[in-house]
Amino acid sequence: MRISVRIKPNAKTEAVERLPGGEFLVRVKAPAKEGKANEALIIALKHYFNVPKSRISIASGLGSKNKIVDIF
Repeated sequence: MRISVRIKPNAKTEAVERLPGGEFLVRVKAPAKEGKANEALIIALKHYFNVPKSRISIASGLGSKNKIVDIF
């Protein structure tokens, strides 16, 4: 499954929301430095979809707030 994600780093709370149109908004506490927000994104999606981390990968947008994520 391929999903479109908008990430909000440095958020006060961590949450995953499904937006109209099928996009996901993921709020993470981690800063957008040194890949910390990307790692927090993978962990948040892991809990939301109840899959192992190894089955989630960021297909595009590693340095962007808009990402395409593959979940196997």
